[in-house]
Amino acid sequence: MSKATTIGPLAGITVLDLSRVLAGPWCSQALGDLGADVIKIEQPGQGDDTRKWGPPFLDDGSRDAAYYLCANRNKRSVAINMADPAGADLIRQFAAQADVVIENFRVGGLAKYGLDYASLRAIKPDLIYLSITGFGQTGPLRNTGGYDFLVQGMSGLMSVTGLPDGEPGGGPMKVGIPISDLTTGLYATISVLAALNHRHATGEGQQIDLALLDTQVALLANQASNWLNGGVAPRRMGNQHPTVVPYQDFTCSDGDVLVAIGNDRQFRQFMDILGLSGLADDPRFVISSGRCLNRDALMDVMRPVIARWKAADLIAAMQGAGLPGGKVNEIPEVLAHPQIEARGLVHEMARSDGTPVKVLGFPAQLSASPATYRHAPPRSGEDTAAVLAEKLGLVQDEIKRLLAAGVISENLA
Repeated sequence: MSKATTIGPLAGITVLDLSRVLAGPWCSQALGDLGADVIKIEQPGQGDDTRKWGPPFLDDGSRDAAYYLCANRNKRSVAINMADPAGADLIRQFAAQADVVIENFRVGGLAKYGLDYASLRAIKPDLIYLSITGFGQTGPLRNTGGYDFLVQGMSGLMSVTGLPDGEPGGGPMKVGIPISDLTTGLYATISVLAALNHRHATGEGQQIDLALLDTQVALLANQASNWLNGGVAPRRMGNQHPTVVPYQDFTCSDGDVLVAIGNDRQFRQFMDILGLSGLADDPRFVISSGRCLNRDALMDVMRPVIARWKAADLIAAMQGAGLPGGKVNEIPEVLAHPQIEARGLVHEMARSDGTPVKVLGFPAQLSASPATYRHAPPRSGEDTAAVLAEKLGLVQDEIKRLLAAGVISENLA
């Protein structure tokens, strides 16, 4: 593969990505979308764990899982055995040229290879070193492995997700995407950008200590604030909102609709649509806090009225009035939706052998320096020789020697 094209707001920034699975790769993919040159280090013969997290798999000989494809575009894959001293030395040489290192090994796990922050800082004092773990570098759980599902439960997220206890299907429920991993990846991206700006101003590098648990607890947002500042312990409420009413799903005669009424003016308009204008003047429901306190009484009136509507008619009436309403889309529906098409969120890329891969793009549309899609998710190790030659100046004979010794590998199927 040719030398990485330098384009985008992070052009000229080199990221050495030692992470795998999702939180770290999600961060490095975002940095790559914005123009950084991302070098993904993988274990020879194994590669990123998510390459095997299927079905479905890509039918191109690599048998890479669709899961892997979602988080690894705009990277070049280099397969190096870091357990081999010669391999660890190669990675240190990459680090000496990098601006950012990303890793998600257990606390202290890279020290034995000389790839921990202290070791690499000695080589590159202004290095930004991002460490992602389940529970952070400090605290009683620092040596405990952390996974998305575990963190969703431990963080309290599952205590407010799902149907209430006592209802059919009630009980704790995880979110349908690995939300703890993904949001940690986003906070990691924010933190790296902040550290780069700090380095730009001061010349100083730093270590970023980021934990999945900390991220998910921070994302409890209003639910945590309700407890911290109001003494109200949040609970599972299904699709209802703890403080905004009506803000939930309703059953129509032929399907469900989503209603998201966010203020008193919208409530009055919605009652007009339903033919329930009198409710907007009822002292129990005039203001948002009253509707919250008298939720059950309001639902007793609204539900049978909405049940007589056809879903499409109610959604059309709400949209005509400028009120937020819609339907629950299946994944195939939303990916084919005209709005998503208009926003250009789905991109088709081609792997080095021409195999097409579809990806969901970077959602922010920057007017002056937009995200770019330069490299499809690579096969494991396919860029090893090219990157070693480009970055470290290794000649072919040296690369062949490292291949023969099992220090590196390339073009794995």
